[in-house]
Amino acid sequence: MSETLPSQLIHPLPESSGLDPVTADSLFDLYRQMALIRRVEELAAKAYTQRKILGFCHLYIGQESVAVGAAAATRADDYWISAYREHGHAMAKGVSARSVMAELFGKSTGCTKGTGGSMHLFDAETNFMGGYGIVGGQIPLANGVGWAIKHRKGDQVCLCFFGDGAANQGAFFEALCLAQLYKLPVVFICENNFYAMGTSLTRQSAVTDMSLRALGVGMARDRFEGFDVEEVRERIGRAVKFAREGNGPVLLEVVTYRFRGHSMSDPAKYRPDGELESRKAESDPLKITEARLSVAFGLDTPRFEKLRKDVEEVAQDAYEFAESSPSPRPEDLYNHVYTD
Repeated sequence: MSETLPSQLIHPLPESSGLDPVTADSLFDLYRQMALIRRVEELAAKAYTQRKILGFCHLYIGQESVAVGAAAATRADDYWISAYREHGHAMAKGVSARSVMAELFGKSTGCTKGTGGSMHLFDAETNFMGGYGIVGGQIPLANGVGWAIKHRKGDQVCLCFFGDGAANQGAFFEALCLAQLYKLPVVFICENNFYAMGTSLTRQSAVTDMSLRALGVGMARDRFEGFDVEEVRERIGRAVKFAREGNGPVLLEVVTYRFRGHSMSDPAKYRPDGELESRKAESDPLKITEARLSVAFGLDTPRFEKLRKDVEEVAQDAYEFAESSPSPRPEDLYNHVYTD
């Protein structure tokens, strides 16, 4: 016999996000954002092989619909905080392709002046509170942002992105406990791409529905596939509405899939034969959105060709800007570390 959950552990999310309906133009704009993120990442991969980008580099290719859908579901004054696979998040939040690429190159024109690199993008102007290299380390920090919002009596929401591997960290459980206790306006988003580095989900966790972990602290939750940017926009929109109205935090599990290895140094030999090809054929966010634009809205080939040309120009401009930008000066090493 299945056990009925106590009523205090059941927190239904709104049936609708209340967002405006998606039109052909708005969906085309979401498609453009996803296409730009992917092309910038592809050029970053090229630069890494040429040793123009050094250190670690974790690409977001295949997961673009999650960040872009989240951006469409939130306001510009909402806060985001992420982990080391944050290039797509930063661009979706409004950080320019130039600023992101220059930071990947370690140049002074980057969003953290070339001192952060791939794993530590940050941009105060867009309320992008950074990427963090410690697995799960950013999750408690999201509570700090949520606490500040509540203390200031604001109505912003903090979105916190992390992977399925981070959901096994102690900091994750502690953060959820306190967020629910204090009813903080935080939406925790677990991007489950099925691999924590090279370890598959079924080999790292007995519970493979990460959203169920919300029940341990009485938190609202939801779980859905994140390949369709419209679906992501709506489902994250419901969670954001719930949190913004003062109902407390939400844990979301967004099922996604990365097309590249954990990092540029990972050949991803651990994937079963044919899995990647199958995922690319069935779950590519760009292909899904392009098909809908073609079938449902009747967009023609010339419009897509123009978009690809425009995206290529922006991405190449970012690459050339990064390549020609100056490196940070040694005497600036300790700038922005301590306050005056």
